[in-house]
Amino acid sequence: MNQAIFRFDAELNDFLPANKRQQSFVYEFTGRGAIKDTIESLGIPHCEVGRILVNREPVDFSYILQSGDECSVYPISPFNDRIQYPSRFVLDVHLGKLAGFLRMLGFDTLYRNDYEDEALAKISSSEERILLSRDIGLLKRSLVTYGYFVRETNPNRQLIEVLRRFDLFKAVAPHCRCLHCNGLLESVAKEMIVDRLPAKTRQKYHEFRQCSSCGQIFWKGTHYQRMQEFIASVLQEA
Repeated sequence: MNQAIFRFDAELNDFLPANKRQQSFVYEFTGRGAIKDTIESLGIPHCEVGRILVNREPVDFSYILQSGDECSVYPISPFNDRIQYPSRFVLDVHLGKLAGFLRMLGFDTLYRNDYEDEALAKISSSEERILLSRDIGLLKRSLVTYGYFVRETNPNRQLIEVLRRFDLFKAVAPHCRCLHCNGLLESVAKEMIVDRLPAKTRQKYHEFRQCSSCGQIFWKGTHYQRMQEFIASVLQEA
């Protein structure tokens, strides 16, 4: 029986059973297989891996595991040397609230509550979007290059988690995307949309923005101040 030594760094341990976390352990195997397959058999989605060292030398996912290898596996990072992560996202059905928050902060975020797993993987691949998911199996699909398993279950904490993981605090650009469809917002003259406004809104507000995709109209109503306070609280976490 062939044996290799594995150690997983930092949050990659989240995917391991308790008896393998934060320590080196022996992995027994037969035949020849790529290290990518081994890592995923241990429970870690390949898209969570940022760097692999075998016998202290960097290797890629195609490396064929050898008996006696000592393997160190490191998580994704905005600074890792394997891949540059985009700041565009597609989210699975479990993350609708997070999708709205990301759009509020200006990030290009696709979300529908009827996306199938295959569609999510294809969108992530073809459009080079980070697939955010609470489904480990989805993230193991071979099409997925950019992906991340969201650990938190509370949407507010999920937002902070994603911003920290991909170092996005400085990229925040609030109120430039439609919360409903992700389209870009553009300034629009009041007279162009006045017939679509509630009577009290026509009287009280004079600056408006309109979604270039779905036509939704936005103005700085009472909700705007609540959003500003929420955004300020998020940025304090930077």
